[in-house]
Amino acid sequence: MKSPEATERIYTLPQQYAVHYRGGRRLRWPGGAGTDYAALLLLEGSLRWRRDGEGAGPARVLEAGGALLSSPGESLSAAAPARAAYLSITLSPVFVLDCAARARLTRADSFVTFLTPSIDDDERLARLARDLAEEVLGEAPGREVVVGALIEQTLVHLLRRHSGVKRSEQIELSRAGLVDRRVRRAVELMHAHLDRDLPLEEIAAAAHLSPFHFARLFKKLTGAAPHAYLASLRAARARQLLAETDLSVTEVGARVGYMSSSHFAKAFRQATGISPSAYRKALVAR
Repeated sequence: MKSPEATERIYTLPQQYAVHYRGGRRLRWPGGAGTDYAALLLLEGSLRWRRDGEGAGPARVLEAGGALLSSPGESLSAAAPARAAYLSITLSPVFVLDCAARARLTRADSFVTFLTPSIDDDERLARLARDLAEEVLGEAPGREVVVGALIEQTLVHLLRRHSGVKRSEQIELSRAGLVDRRVRRAVELMHAHLDRDLPLEEIAAAAHLSPFHFARLFKKLTGAAPHAYLASLRAARARQLLAETDLSVTEVGARVGYMSSSHFAKAFRQATGISPSAYRKALVAR
């Protein structure tokens, strides 16, 4: 399927999933350990990708029809040297676990992780990606119903073929998402105060730990440093506000703790690969 030049389309159901179609030259898929599950489904061209952080290793190549997968706390980044097109799907942990439970693929005391960061040969997944891209780019009646159905089909396929279920006595699902109960109070503090500066000392105090021991435990449990995790929460909240409200970009930035529009734009682009204004412009009307 050929796509037009420099195309951006974003279809989102806030707090459940977001689908971002990108087509153009020299595209980048931003890294950074996030709070959600993410999948990049490559439609055209090739990407060079790598795992970030410890044990990163050399960059690898992903060809059209392949996919990249990351679980919460994991960090991947990718870039296309030439023309490419891909779908980036972000899935909230609550949505993933609900779908897994309805499909009878997990249990209440378990959590889901992807088995491998890359998939090179899965024709069914590639076909689902093409169908999903066609719906996101099109304007056919009933698009929201079909997109929702395709998202769930794609997720169930990933759960069946490319995921593992682990039991955990620490990981639990709360209103703050999928968290470790030992740092739950700190994560809930972050959720409640996205609009202001949160020094490490205050976040650590919520977990009744010293800043040093809290930072080490938090990184071990989530894969991200506390303020990197906080930045991912702010980006997720900003995406929701851009999609659901008429607030200006400056107001959205202030709501998620950025008093400077330039700082907000830089942080948002690092998290999503696109500016806040371009994100809003690319949103598909629902």
